[in-house]
Order: sequence, then structure tokens, then C-alpha cells
Amino acid sequence: MKISVCIPMYNENRIIAQSARTLSDYMAANFEDYEIIFSNDGSQDGCDKTVEALNLPCVRVIGDSVNRGKGYAVRQAILNATGDVRIFTDADLAYGTEVIGRIAELFEQNPDHDIIIGSRNLQKDGYEGYTFIRKLASKIYIRVLCIAGGFRLSDSQCGCKAFRASAAEKIFPRCEIDRFAFDFEAILWALKLKLSILEMPVKIINHGESNVRIVRDSIRMIRDLRKMKKRIKKAKIDE
Repeated sequence: MKISVCIPMYNENRIIAQSARTLSDYMAANFEDYEIIFSNDGSQDGCDKTVEALNLPCVRVIGDSVNRGKGYAVRQAILNATGDVRIFTDADLAYGTEVIGRIAELFEQNPDHDIIIGSRNLQKDGYEGYTFIRKLASKIYIRVLCIAGGFRLSDSQCGCKAFRASAAEKIFPRCEIDRFAFDFEAILWALKLKLSILEMPVKIINHGESNVRIVRDSIRMIRDLRKMKKRIKKAKIDE
């Protein structure tokens, strides 16, 4: 099984060299067949050049000088990947590297599942290190969006998701959202295509600042979700 790890990056020069080395060391030690794709989203700080200069094995950088959004960067990486399993996670490796090995094992153990989504809500330590207010805000945000989206995933906003190649190649060519709500769009397409989703417990290892504003972003996401749901519901699927 070949594993592709996809990392979107936008002005990540402060952390990207360490993340690239850490990820490369982990993959080399645990997998015989793998690739790491850094997808540059129009960064202006030279983080793409930093990764290239490291000359790490099985690592490549894609992207261009135009900032289009995280959704676009993830989509390009997933569609350029060649792995049997295609994972995306954040440039700061927020969920650590061990999560990659667990995803690979779960896919081997569950051949009928197409997608694995990380969830901080499946075990007690999922929100370890969060303040009470931040934990509460995150849970409310996720709950509101899942109600609006019409599905029951426990943590649809987790930044660690994985797809079998067959699922990725059905979902991502259909996706249109470049920025906000891109992963919700992927989930909605997965449901439309009747793909099987498995949730896996994860916890944040590296705590960054959250850019989510619970009221403002929930309103924006609900608006975007309604548009997506209508568009995807009307879409015809070629058998």
C-alpha cells in the first residue's frame, strides 16, 4: 500500500523545515512506499523554496504564486497524489505523525471503508490542552454545522482526513470550493456517492491559535452549506 501525505501550506516558513524533516523521518521509518506532497497556496515567504532546498526523499512541492485557498491547495495535492491512500493534514502536524500509521492500519483492517476522518470527540483526551471556553466553542460550532449539513459526524471539522484513491478520484474532481467549507463539500459528495466513512479518535498534539469565530463563521458556513447541498443534490451521478 502506497501512502500519500498531502500538506497545504501558506506562509509557513517559520515551521515548515521542522515539519518536513519530522514527517520525512517518520514516513521513511514506517513505510516502504510513500510520498509527501507540499501544496503551496501562493505563499510569499519562500516556504516552498525552503522545502525544496531540504532535498528530502520522496518529497515534492506543487502549487503556484497565486493564493486560492486551502481547499484548492488540498484538492491539487490529492489529485496529484499517486498513493493508494491519500491523507491531508496541516503544515504544523497538529495531530502528530503517529496518526498516519493508525490510518494505514485502519484501512487495512476495514477494506469496505472508503474514507477515514479524525475526531477529537471520540475519546476523553481529544481536547486535551484546550481551555474550557475553546473546547465548548469548538463543540458548539461542529454541532451547528452538522445539523445544517444533515449528517452526524462527531467532528467534521477535524483537519486530518484520509481517502482511498478510488474515493478521492470520485470526490475531488467534483469539488469547487477553494476556501471556506471545502472539507464539508468533500463530505457531502461522499454521502451523495454513497461512500463509507469511518471516524478515528485523534487529539491535537501541537496547539495553534484558532481562527474560528463561532458566530460569524457559523453563519457563513451555514450559508455556504445551503448552496452546496442544493448543487450537490441536483447533480447527476454517472454510474
